[in-house]
Amino acid sequence: MKGEDDVNTARKDEEAEGSAGEKLLGFNSTEEQPSGPRGQDSMWRNEKYETVPLDVKGIDEDNSKGTTDSLYPQTALRKAQQGSDRPKDAKLSPYFQDGLRRIDYVLTYHVQKPQSTHKQSSNPGAKVDYHEDDQRLRREEFEENLREMGLEMEREEGTKIPGVGFLKIHAPWEVLCREAEFMKLKMPTIKKYEVSQGSSIVEKVNTFMQKVTAPLQPKVGENRMENEKHLSYPFSREKQHLFDLSDRNSFFDSKTRSSIVYEILKRTKCTRAKYIMGISSLLGSGIYTEAYPVHDGDIDGVNAETNDRKILYEEWASYSIFYKYQPIGLIRKYFGEKVGLYFAWLGVYTQMLIPAAIVGVIVFLYGCATVDDNIPSMEVCDERNNITMCPMCDRACSYWKLVTACGTARASHLFDNAATVFFAIFMALWATMFMEHWKRRQMRLNYVWDLTSFEDAESQPRAEYEFHVMKKSLKKEQPPKAGNVKLTCTDRMPAYMTIIVMMVFLICVTLAIVFGVVLYRVSIMTALHMSSIPTVRTNIRATVKTTAAIINLIIIIIMDEVYGAIARWLTVMEVPKTDKSFEERLIFKTFVLKFANAFTPIVYLAFFRGRIIGRPGKYIYVMGSYRMEECAHAGCLMELCIQLCITMLGKQLIQNNLFEIGVPKIKKLLRQRKIDKKHQEELNKTLHRHEKDHFLGPFVGLNPEYMEMIIQFGMVTLFVASFPLAPLFALLNNVIEIRLDAKKFVTELRRPIAVRAKDIGIWYTLLRGLSKVAVIVNAFVISFTSDFIPRLVYQYMYSPDGTLHGFVNHTLSYFNVSHFQPGTEPLQPMHLGYKVEVCRYKDYRDPPWSDTPYQFSREFWAILAARLAFVIVFQ
Repeated sequence: MKGEDDVNTARKDEEAEGSAGEKLLGFNSTEEQPSGPRGQDSMWRNEKYETVPLDVKGIDEDNSKGTTDSLYPQTALRKAQQGSDRPKDAKLSPYFQDGLRRIDYVLTYHVQKPQSTHKQSSNPGAKVDYHEDDQRLRREEFEENLREMGLEMEREEGTKIPGVGFLKIHAPWEVLCREAEFMKLKMPTIKKYEVSQGSSIVEKVNTFMQKVTAPLQPKVGENRMENEKHLSYPFSREKQHLFDLSDRNSFFDSKTRSSIVYEILKRTKCTRAKYIMGISSLLGSGIYTEAYPVHDGDIDGVNAETNDRKILYEEWASYSIFYKYQPIGLIRKYFGEKVGLYFAWLGVYTQMLIPAAIVGVIVFLYGCATVDDNIPSMEVCDERNNITMCPMCDRACSYWKLVTACGTARASHLFDNAATVFFAIFMALWATMFMEHWKRRQMRLNYVWDLTSFEDAESQPRAEYEFHVMKKSLKKEQPPKAGNVKLTCTDRMPAYMTIIVMMVFLICVTLAIVFGVVLYRVSIMTALHMSSIPTVRTNIRATVKTTAAIINLIIIIIMDEVYGAIARWLTVMEVPKTDKSFEERLIFKTFVLKFANAFTPIVYLAFFRGRIIGRPGKYIYVMGSYRMEECAHAGCLMELCIQLCITMLGKQLIQNNLFEIGVPKIKKLLRQRKIDKKHQEELNKTLHRHEKDHFLGPFVGLNPEYMEMIIQFGMVTLFVASFPLAPLFALLNNVIEIRLDAKKFVTELRRPIAVRAKDIGIWYTLLRGLSKVAVIVNAFVISFTSDFIPRLVYQYMYSPDGTLHGFVNHTLSYFNVSHFQPGTEPLQPMHLGYKVEVCRYKDYRDPPWSDTPYQFSREFWAILAARLAFVIVFQ
């Protein structure tokens, strides 16, 4: 009871300040408190301040001064020496040359070659030299402002990597405390409380599950369920006695230190560069070339010390441990909450794919087991029926026997059977369960990571936004005061109109591409029918289906890259105010374009192909002489399955895995080409940590990773009724994807900035939307694309014995060959060896000898009503 009371009290008053927080943590308000700058309280709450004065007790004013080559103060050096046991090896660990102060952030810049610095006035490249000098002056001003903020710096220019200078930045203890208080970072306090495990039965079950899953747990030392948890509290310099500061070097971990330095870099101005605000503007103008935090240390080698990065490499970024759980806690500790949430979501998604894959395989095996007992496919394959079908194209195509479609009919039964309906209902429930399971997992992580009361504060305006505000204020001849001038909808109206026109145009381009592939299928089928090679004529359908699907895949992969670049360009044109707004708008545009690009060919095959073709003697033509293509006798479900299979496997193998492995390695090789190959191996042995990270790829965000998985989620849920093996392929891909992404994050990419987040943002909204649309899409696929409803209607309304005997004949209509339009009849009417007077085609129409020849029959309207009723019932 005592533990539960502590927990309830802690959860209720965790955000309280002043004496209430001290009583909660077990301290009397009458105790002597450390002195602090109470006069600056309003400044700490003001998130729009530009500089913070260093009027903190214990800080020398001389600490903010430094020379060009040695930019660290001696007072802070003595303090660092007091707080560390021994100096670190600067080659193995991310430390300054003294081995005592950690490198929290690195800025790189271009270094001018020595021969170009002499006689600038007489040198033809004087303009280039002037540009270099101007950038140097801007850097000096920016670095001086950083020193005024309390940061310490050390510079290396062209020592090992020619043309590249490094500015190493270290945040002293006082700066970390000041910024942590300003950013309201919640840090663990001395106070602990007991975590209730529930009833004794629940505790026994949890203990049993821990023993069962012990072999699946990574060896990172964070897997045991802790009975005690530190109470977190927003850091305050006035209440430092609440926190365990016995080891100041480890109180703020490396990701927290780098994020604190990044916040300072973002808001430090460079007035010489005309109101340029923050490091992002300086990077955009080329004053600095790169900015990144450093990794903790090496991951291999004899002298590599144990660090979080090395543990992640051994227990996470390895294909040999694909069956183990991910160390989500350590991922969050090293990369931050945003990256940790992505991998936690990916892990939950992959785990939920296991039951879906098992059920999908069972459905597929059911189709394989019952294919020999399927009456419709047996009737198609029965040569005694002797059904003559109408030509599939004009002139070049001739009449053909239905028995030649035997293979297609048997293959279609594998995916179009009674179990398919059950699987579609199962996947609709699965999508809902997945979303609810992730919500529960996310809330649990929020509690464990102390994010329950976290709210996204309004971030600083983007540099591009401030630049446009400055231009607008200059036109009005007003100084750019805070909040005085802002961009309105009227200012953005040209950009909005451009975005709308471009988005509509790009979707029309996608439709045009699909139409082009349709014309390819029609023309290539006609050409193959005219071929004199017997083997070509016998495999026409398979050839056309496969080649068209491969062409679609290639176009999808190419247009994905094009659409991604255009979406970013449109978002930049829109000039969003904050980084969060920029990211959400970019995600939405990219999702719309890439989703349309990937699913438009599939939607055409599922719902439009074979439905707007007309009938024999009155076909619908496009572009003059191209007759719209029709489905095979067994329906378009088989072709839809082929398209889904090739698109899904192709995107996963080529675009996702091959590109993710190959492209970073190629870029890394191109960066290393600047160094002499003879000295490259020796150089790699002597490079420091920050220099090795320079050759790693830049972190571009999680949007490509999420987009890849969202498109896959759409493939798994939207058309799963036509491809029950989709969850299995997705599961196999994700098992590899997790380790591939892990290896990329740990070894191939620079360390990202740790970003705090309590959810996956707009991606959750997109997932919920897809899961709801999936129910509707699968209902229409079963109703209109498959033959499930026609089979049911025939069996219970028209069958004389209540079976499917006679179903194939029931689905075929009659056509008198004398009613062909002139110029459309077959060139070889005697191709089958006899004269054809009546041919059959798949549709529900009255025969030519009825009172209403070739009109839709009663069966057509009955089946249509049943299809629509099934859609409603399925919902």
